[in-house]
Amino acid sequence: MKHVQIVLFDGFDLLDALAPYEVFAAAEAYTGEALVVELVTAEGARDVPSGTKGLKIAATGAIDPYREGILVVPGASGDVDGDGPDSVPALLAKAAKTRLTELVGEALSKPGITVATVCGGSLALAMGGLLEGRRAVTHHLGMDVLGATGAIPVQARVVDDGDLVTGGGVTSGMDVALYLLEREFGPRIAIAVERLFEYERRGTVWREVGRAPVPKTDVLPTDALTEASHSRILKQGEEGAAAAGTWKVVLSTPIGKLDVVLEIEEEGGRLQGTARQGEEQVALIDLEARGNRLTWLQIVKRPLRLSLKFEVVVRGDEMSGTARAGLLPASKLTGVRVHVRRNEESQRSI
Repeated sequence: MKHVQIVLFDGFDLLDALAPYEVFAAAEAYTGEALVVELVTAEGARDVPSGTKGLKIAATGAIDPYREGILVVPGASGDVDGDGPDSVPALLAKAAKTRLTELVGEALSKPGITVATVCGGSLALAMGGLLEGRRAVTHHLGMDVLGATGAIPVQARVVDDGDLVTGGGVTSGMDVALYLLEREFGPRIAIAVERLFEYERRGTVWREVGRAPVPKTDVLPTDALTEASHSRILKQGEEGAAAAGTWKVVLSTPIGKLDVVLEIEEEGGRLQGTARQGEEQVALIDLEARGNRLTWLQIVKRPLRLSLKFEVVVRGDEMSGTARAGLLPASKLTGVRVHVRRNEESQRSI
């Protein structure tokens, strides 16, 4: 018997969860009860408030990461523009910090279990660090954020990445569930449920099979590339020296403050640097200076797994700016220089 567990968490989207629930519930009869569907949470049986006017749905059990079958994670319903506690990013981040991440991670490591997501469900898992290097889709408003977590965004209605199947916007829950029915029980069962609901599955399911499209690119002549690169290096050397040194910065995010130490140096006309948070140290990617402005990309793993784009301004020994991951609310950065690099000291003494 196949078991389908549909996960609920505080602020979940009703349609994300209940559309797949209805599909699988209808399939119970068509399969001769060869599958059973239930609503579960990371904490166990309880009434779970949705993000739609707080409507509560009763979950009857706890997530079992060792039970073979399908585990479905929905997205959240809330404010898509703000950054308050009831915003979609905040609700997904809150879910990612519960035992949901640990339990779904366990399920992904077990054979015989398929993890499926609907809409922002993939973001919740990605924020918990579970989708790094995995192909996935989410709501179109969250695709940049999905990429910022280390997942590989795919523009498709449904994406099949083996033991991970993800769906796009809210209504894709029907398509995900019907596709999984076809994959597990064959097309006749899936069509029977489609006819019952008078609904036809939308879009082509993406899978990594067959021939890949040939990308079209505009290539600059080699001479042009060399000249542009040389010009950029010279400019980095002139403008980047002002940022060299050790910086203590504070990154204020919607879910807490992070203390980070930046080490920035200019060498051979190029800027390079690292960021240290506790015992973890990562490189500053694509670090560039334009006047007194610095930009770079940086991977952060706590409290959530994200790739942030930093844009800051350096004024003397003070630094301020923002860090963003897609459409997530911007985080504010402030910092002071606590040590000047030698090459910068020598330039100041001239």
